[in-house]
Formats: sequence, C-alpha cells, structure tokens
Amino acid sequence: MADENSTPHKRGPIKSSVGSAAVQRRRDHAVTVRKERREALMRTKRLCRDADVPVDGDMAMDEEESVLEDQTVKSVEELKLAIAYQGKGAMQKRVNALRELRRLLSKSEYPPVEAALKAGAMPTLAQCLSFGSPDEQLLETAWCLTNIAAGKPEETKALLPALPLLIAHMGEKSSLPVAEQCAWALGNVAGEGEELRDVLLSQGALQPLARMMLPNKGSTVRTAAWALSNLIKGHARAATELIRIDGVLDAILRHLKRGDEELATEVAWVVVYLTALSNVATSMLAKSDLLQILVDRLASSNSLELLIPVLRSLGNLVAGDSYVTDNVLVAGNDITVSVIQAMIKCLRSEHRVLKKESAWALSNVAAGSIEHKKLIHSSEAVSILIRLLSTSPFDIRKEVAYVLGNLCVSPSESGRPVLIVEHLVSLVGGGCLSGFTDLVRSADIEAARLGLQFLELVLRGMPNGEGPKLVEAEDGIEAMERFQFHENEELRNMANELVDKYFGEDYGLDS
Repeated sequence: MADENSTPHKRGPIKSSVGSAAVQRRRDHAVTVRKERREALMRTKRLCRDADVPVDGDMAMDEEESVLEDQTVKSVEELKLAIAYQGKGAMQKRVNALRELRRLLSKSEYPPVEAALKAGAMPTLAQCLSFGSPDEQLLETAWCLTNIAAGKPEETKALLPALPLLIAHMGEKSSLPVAEQCAWALGNVAGEGEELRDVLLSQGALQPLARMMLPNKGSTVRTAAWALSNLIKGHARAATELIRIDGVLDAILRHLKRGDEELATEVAWVVVYLTALSNVATSMLAKSDLLQILVDRLASSNSLELLIPVLRSLGNLVAGDSYVTDNVLVAGNDITVSVIQAMIKCLRSEHRVLKKESAWALSNVAAGSIEHKKLIHSSEAVSILIRLLSTSPFDIRKEVAYVLGNLCVSPSESGRPVLIVEHLVSLVGGGCLSGFTDLVRSADIEAARLGLQFLELVLRGMPNGEGPKLVEAEDGIEAMERFQFHENEELRNMANELVDKYFGEDYGLDS
C-alpha cells in the first residue's frame, strides 16, 4: 500500500517506457532545491549580523584572524566570570559579556566560532538559556548560538545540548524577539543536514515554529517560514504534520497573498517542500486558493528570489494532484489561460532557472488531457519552446523536449499513447526536429531516449511517408548509428529497430 505521504510524479512521458525515469522527478526537485536556492542568492544557513558592527571583509590575513580569535577567547572567559559573579549588577554584567561575544561572532564574514568553542563557550551559553533568565540575556545568547550554528558542520553539532532550551524558548510565553532569534538558530541547525533535522523533529521543534507562522508579524513569520523549510526538507511525515496543524494552511495563503516579496519568498519555499513531499499537503493546497495566488505572484513580480519557489510550487501542484488538472485547469477557465501566460513569461526570462522551471511545469500541463495540449499548442509557448530546444543549455533543452513531445501524444485506454498528427506536423514544420536529433547524440540516457522517441513519432506519424526523408535530412540516421555499440541495451535495440523498419537492412545496427 502506498504511503499517504509519498508523492508520485504525474508527468506523462511521450512514450510509456520513459515512465520509470520520471517517477521520482518531483522528489528529485525537492532534493536539488538547495542548488536553486544558491542560484537565487539565498543561503540555507545565515549569519545574524549586528547593524552597529561593521563587517570586516578583509579578515583573511593570519595576524588579523589571530587578533579576533584572541579577543573571542578573552570574551568567553569574561562571560564565565560574569556568570559566576553574584554581586550587585550581576544580570547586567552577564548581558554585557554576552553582547561582547555576540559582537565578535558577528564581526567577520567567517566568525571565530572554532576559537569560541575551544574556549568552552557552549556549556556557558547553554547555562545562559536557563528558565527565568531575562529576555535581554536570552536574546543575546540565542544570537551567539545562531552564528555558531552558521559555521562548519562540527560547529553546528556543538549546539546539541542547547537544542531543547532553544525549542522551549519559542513557546507562547516567550517574547517575540527571543522566540524569533531561537527560530533563527534552529533554522541554521536544520539547514546542516538530515541527522540534525531528525533530532529537532524528535524534540518537538515543528509545533512552535508552525505557531510562529500564524500571526501577521512580518519578521517573525519570515524567520519561522525559513526555519520550517529547512526543517521539513526530505521529511514527508513532517510535511504532512505541518499542513495539518490548525491555522497553518490559512496562514500560508494569507502570507503568500498579502505579504511583501521577502516574506512571500520564504513562505513559498515552505509550499515547495509541502507539495514535493506530501500527498496530503498537496491535496489540501490544491483545493484551496493557492493556485490563483501563485499565478498572481508570477504575473506581478519580477523578483527572481520569489519567482523560483512560486514557479516550483505551481509545477508541483500540477504534477502532484489530478484535482488541479481535472477541476481547475480546464478549458474555458480564466485561470488556465493565466497559468499558461505566466509560464510563457518565465520562458522568456533571461534567467536560466526560470526557463527550466517553467518548461518543467508546462510539461506537466502538456501531459494532461487533449484540451490541455490544444491550449498550449495554440499559445505563444510553442514558438518559444522550439527556439529554446535549439539554443538553450542542455538542462533546459531536455525539459523543453518533454513539453513538445507530450503535445504530440494523448493517453488512451489501451495505455499506448495516441499520436496527434496535427501537432506533430506543426512542430516539425516549426523546426524542432534538429533539436530532438541533437538530443539523440547526447551522452545523457534520458535525453537520448527522448530524442529517439520523437524520431519514432516522426517516422511513423508524418503524412505521406515523409518521416524517413525528414529524419535523414537532419542526419538522424547518423545520430542513431552511434548506438551500434552502446552499453544501454534499451537504446541500442530501439535505434536498431527504427533504422531496420524505416531505412532498410542496409542501415541496420548490430545488437
């Protein structure tokens, strides 16, 4: 029985044999999302800067680093003394010592975290998180821990003893500044990897972070959303649990619709992981107003940082829940035209990531009903896609090939795709054949398979037997002959069968 949290990939291939290669597509998108976040100038782990402390970008010299490390060691020792002091003004003495350590950990692009830890900062900072401590002390402590957690993996793991207290100080009785700083620290911890995410989830970090999403407090919600997107990454069960928490769905929709672009960006990344990892979350979001909100954001924003997760979320919705294509994106609905137009806007973008994401999303729409295929085929998208197939980087061309291929076949009850001759003739006439022939020459197995499958459509589907002539004119035979000694048996046999059937035994390949 399928796991209710798991998420199948919907995109229908241009031939059934591609199915196995596409099954994990949407989950792969979730796994590779960190790369796209870097391309969007976003960081999985973030330092918390002090506006009053200038960042020294030239701290690379050994002498300057040594000075900063010595200051940090001294600061940790002073913090230990301040904690041991019980006389008059003890609280302010602790706060001042924490503030100085925080300033040092905020001063450089590469803070002296290692020096602080070697000096024994971690047990001391954990002690400063004790219950009943004043907010100013808690805030400064959480700030120090935030920047320690932004360091190397072993430095982030040093926070393990402090995690229960950081989680506890996100509770309803905590002040917003303290709760937000604790969320920031935990977001850095979650960003380190699966092991620490598992620890945070087992210690109950999900619920308090989710509660912080509910109010209309811009900075707090933004930090909580960012931390949540790190926390649920790769965890289908956590994604399902999150969307089921009372108020979370409404909060997501509200912040996406009304929040500024920075807030909407962080919330959109939460949606990316929800729709990539959980069937339950995808179904709930698909039946909400999310699709319209995403389309509106795509149409109105020019922020790359926002457009990437919004477009990815849109593609996940279309790929992951048949309700969207069956009941929302239907011919005659204004939103259907709006979705296609939004994707066309992104296809025209100068940004590589947007082109790739929009082609991937559009391929899932193109895998739908014959009505969906006709809508795309009659739009401006086709001419743009044909151009991208010949001129774009390889990863974009492969996504575009899925769109164009899916436009040429429709599903049938027998399971074998039915050729849409009108679309095939139009696309070949538009000049797409050379692009598919280039894919046949690719070292990428999936791309080569796509190219061969499209050549097969041309060979068997073009009217008046023109297919072989067209393929030969584009050096398609030469492209297929490269599979004569190919290690992939499926591709070798496929190419051999096509040459034998349409060009005679003189061209046959040894299998």
